[in-house]
Amino acid sequence: MKPGRLLGSGRSADVYEIDGTWVLRRYRHPHGDAAAEALVMGHLRDRGYPVPGVRAATRGDLVMERLYGPTMLDALVAGRLGPEEAGAILARLLRELHALPARRSAAPAVRILHLDLHPLNVIMTADGHRVIDWANVEEGAPGLDWGMSAVILAQAAVVGEPHVDGVRELLGAMPAGQAGASALTEKGLAQARSRRAANPTMSDREVEALGEAEALVRALLRR
Repeated sequence: MKPGRLLGSGRSADVYEIDGTWVLRRYRHPHGDAAAEALVMGHLRDRGYPVPGVRAATRGDLVMERLYGPTMLDALVAGRLGPEEAGAILARLLRELHALPARRSAAPAVRILHLDLHPLNVIMTADGHRVIDWANVEEGAPGLDWGMSAVILAQAAVVGEPHVDGVRELLGAMPAGQAGASALTEKGLAQARSRRAANPTMSDREVEALGEAEALVRALLRR
């Protein structure tokens, strides 16, 4: 498919305009599997979880619904959304995701994990919040998903991202939104740090910040 205007770029993929209804998300590297993402997104959408609709997918390309609205990060920077409210929304989205059955596993403790849920991957549309970028999706224990979101937010706080005002407050609001099996756990946190350390797209500074980021999350766990 011939893409149109470039709308945005992430660490591993670019998003192009097709028309007013659809966009093309194209991987820049061969390790992605957009077709697998599409299957999970369809499974979740059928069960009422707020993901974009998918029209077509191959291993490298995903044609999906075009969403209109700011990312949660844009809303935070603009002052349209407070850190505590953003933290509560992220917690709710994690709880709702983990309340749904896995697509493949029948084990009761196994759920679908986003593994990259943070303010850039939540679009605030007129119809509600939508979760995007399912490139890292897996099935497993919900504690790992909580751990990944917490470590990502803590890294931003430690590194001092200039565009993320109030990230510590946002991170602090997440534990209050936990419930049951969807809680942040010691095991999930340790696994999340290990995975982030092995992520080849992170900068040296981000990797160096992992120890301090984990300490920040653990301080919140002790509250």
